[in-house]
Amino acid sequence: MAHPYLANLEKLLWPAGARRGLWMIVDGARDRQIFGMLLNSYLEYSCLYSGTIPVALEPAAPYLVQLEYEDRYTRQLLERGWGKSWGIVLKCDTSVERLRRHLRTFLVVQDPRGKQLLFRYYDPRVWRVYLPTCNDSELRTVFGPIEAFYVEDEDPAELWEFRREDGRLARRKISLATGEVAVPRG
Repeated sequence: MAHPYLANLEKLLWPAGARRGLWMIVDGARDRQIFGMLLNSYLEYSCLYSGTIPVALEPAAPYLVQLEYEDRYTRQLLERGWGKSWGIVLKCDTSVERLRRHLRTFLVVQDPRGKQLLFRYYDPRVWRVYLPTCNDSELRTVFGPIEAFYVEDEDPAELWEFRREDGRLARRKISLATGEVAVPRG
């Protein structure tokens, strides 16, 4: 059965039709099916962890996946994962190597005591809260070569679009049911 918002989500992500430059960071830890879906697809993907990782950890790792317009594997990822916090979508016209290198810099952070922690920023529930707290310098670092982030809302009928404009975070909440845009205050 088709997801009720898939058609509108595709229109939003690919407004001019076929175009490369759309990626998704999927969180294998959210669902064991994700890794199998990647293995069975021909989509380009790369693990965000470096080096050789234990076989047992592979299915739970975060992966950067290039999404393809009107592709059945892309649709499968979006359809099955939307509303289940499987990951975040981003728009970026660069190579997988450059984008992966950029995104890897956010995997480990330090707490106030200097202890290193894994930062699961690719979880939409984390990204929606974290990104609006960033100052201009942090936004410049986080966005790097990325033009926009697309993140599901708590309500899967809505999507957040985050862009960096004039040194500030521009965010729009878009209804996937109606296409209406609500610009948040503050």
